[in-house]
This record gives sequence, C-alpha cells and structure tokens, in this order.
Amino acid sequence: MQTSFPGQQWLEALSLRQGRAKELLAKALEERQQSGYFHTLPEICRQPQTWRETCELMIKSTAAVNASLRGAKSLIFTGSGSSEYAGDCLRASVQAELGIDCQAIGGGVLLTGKTEALPVCRPRMMVSLARSGDSPESTGALSLMLEHDPEMRHLVLTCNSTGALAQTYRDHRQVSVITLGDNTNDQSLVMTSSFTNLIVAARFLGLVNHPDAYRAICDQAASIAAQVFSSQFDTLAQVAESGFKRVVYLGSGARYGAAREAALKMLEMTAGRVTSLYESYLGLRHGPMSYIDSNTLVVCFISSDQTRRGYETDLLRELSRKRLGLRKLIVGEAIPTDVTGPGDVVVECRGLKQLGDRNAVLVDAVVAQLLAFFRCMQEGLHPDSPSRDNVINRVVQRFPLYGT
Repeated sequence: MQTSFPGQQWLEALSLRQGRAKELLAKALEERQQSGYFHTLPEICRQPQTWRETCELMIKSTAAVNASLRGAKSLIFTGSGSSEYAGDCLRASVQAELGIDCQAIGGGVLLTGKTEALPVCRPRMMVSLARSGDSPESTGALSLMLEHDPEMRHLVLTCNSTGALAQTYRDHRQVSVITLGDNTNDQSLVMTSSFTNLIVAARFLGLVNHPDAYRAICDQAASIAAQVFSSQFDTLAQVAESGFKRVVYLGSGARYGAAREAALKMLEMTAGRVTSLYESYLGLRHGPMSYIDSNTLVVCFISSDQTRRGYETDLLRELSRKRLGLRKLIVGEAIPTDVTGPGDVVVECRGLKQLGDRNAVLVDAVVAQLLAFFRCMQEGLHPDSPSRDNVINRVVQRFPLYGT
C-alpha cells in the first residue's frame, strides 16, 4: 500500500485556499481510497506541473520530431476516445504553423476504412496518441497503415513505456516512439492528465523550430490552470452539486474539440446518469437546442477572438431570452456582464486572451475535469472507477481485428 498520497504537497497548498480541497484531504489515506478519489484528484490537480515537464521532454526530442516531419505534405493525428479528441484540439494549430494539411482521424475510422479517409497529399505522417497504447485500435491502426502506405512515417506519443504500442514499434524504421513521464499515465479509469499532456506533447510539432514560443505557451497555460485550481475549485464543486441532469458543452474552433472531450468526461464519470451533448454555438440552433430543458447546465467556452465571441454571446443572450437551461457556466476572460443571468457562474481566466483560443483547450479541459469529478462524487460514485458494472474499462478490452 502506498504510504503517501500522490500530489500531496500540491494538494495541501491548494487546501489552504479552497475549502473543498481541505475537506477531501482531511480524510485518511485509506478513506480516500475507499471513497475512490485516491488517484483521480491528484491526477487532475498536478497537470500544471506535468505540462512543464512534458514541454521540456519534447524540446529534448527535437531531433526525433524533425526526422518524422521532414518532407511531410500531410499529417494525421489518430487515437481512440479521448486520444482522438486530443487531435481535434490540435489540428488547427499545427496546420497553421506547419502549412500542411492536418486531420484528426479516429483509430476506428482507419481500421474500418483503411486508406480511404487519409489526406491525398504524400508523403504522409501519422501521429498516434495513446495513454496506455494497449487498446486494440492503437496497434491495429498503426499496423494497417504500415501495410497500406509503407512510406508513411509515424510518431507515437504515449504515456506508457511498457504498452503494446511503444514496445511493438520502438525499433521499426518508420516509427519514432516518445514516451511521456510516468506521472502522465493516469491510473484512474478516465483520462485527465494523460489527455492534456498528449495535447502538450503533440503541440510541439507545430513549434518544433520555435522552442521558446512553445515553452512560453506551456508555462502560461500552466499558470492559468493553477489559478483556476486556486480560485475556482470550490465554485466548480458547488456548480456540480446543483440539480442538473443534462449538460451541453459549447465551443468554437479548437475549443469545439475541448467541448467534445468535456462531454465525454461527464458521461464517463457519472456512468451515464448525467447525459451530455457537445455542439458549436451556431450549430446549436439547428436542432440540438431542443435538448436544453430546465434541468440542463450549459457550459460555454467563450472565445477571445472578437468575431467568434460576437456569435457566441449572441447565442447566450438568446438562451437567456428563451429562458432555456437551469444555468450557464461560462469559461473565458473579460466576460460581458449582459450575457449572464440569475444563477449563472463565470470562471474568469486571466491571461486566456494572450494564451489564445487554440491553446485555451488545456484550461477548458481542467474546468471540465473538475466539474465531472465533483458531479461523480455527488452521484455517490468513485472517480477512480465510476463504472461500477464494468461497462467501460480503463483499457478497452480486446476484440477481433478484421482485414489486418
């Protein structure tokens, strides 16, 4: 049995400022394990530290990243579940910085469609993102691509050095493997720290020749996330304990990817008791708005870009006029007061505009994780293993791979 609580020092410092952290830490180690948050809470809260560590690891891996990228005309981010959604959060940033076509394609899409979903331009590069690297899609998709496009180069970013993805392809001439620190390999069922650290790691691809700019982004994101923990921990607990039964997550651009991941976190951590939907602000009007009833929490990731913000705040005012939803949780910087109503909560993130909307996904993820964590506790479930009947598992169980 472990004699210390992972992340103890950081959490104890947090407990001096946030009452709910103090309450959770007041329990003995055995009680924390019995209550089922022994792993999940520190895995969420240590992310600012791990982002900086992953940043330095990637900078030291510059040669391997450059070798994988050299001459590539298109790039594919792939993964499954949260690892796939990480690609959604990354694609636009890396495409803008590299000036080549970048797509996020799920491992399942590659397995069932082979090369039909791949970008046309060659040579291609594929980045496989994985926490454990042991799910069937992880090795299956990479193996299939090596067979059908033998000139494609591959970069594996994984949190698990002993996983099948890392071990199987470590010495393959077309594959480079970079393993993140052990403290990114979440032991809880849902991906939290592993999700954001895979984003941080893959984000380096667009800035491989600009390490100072990359480090500045990671440092600023870490600082903003730490500020969210120290100022909003209790607030997010209070929101999670309100009476909503549904959640809608709204985001634009890269933050649409964050909304997608946020919806999954709430669904996983409440074992489906709280249903969730993700959508774009403009897309919500085209039918999905009918999902919002009096028991719905609307989580709004608000852009700093003024054009996007105009569309987003118009939608929020419309929701208020129509009196839709139980309340809104609005995440951003300098949120206009006229978009909030009675019961709405603003998570003010100073520095988010400077960080930029494409990098704000890291902060969005932290907010969503805390919200889901506290809702899980409110439902009487264990965050470390919320799926009591083992409907879902930390690693997807093996299934047959066809056509490989």
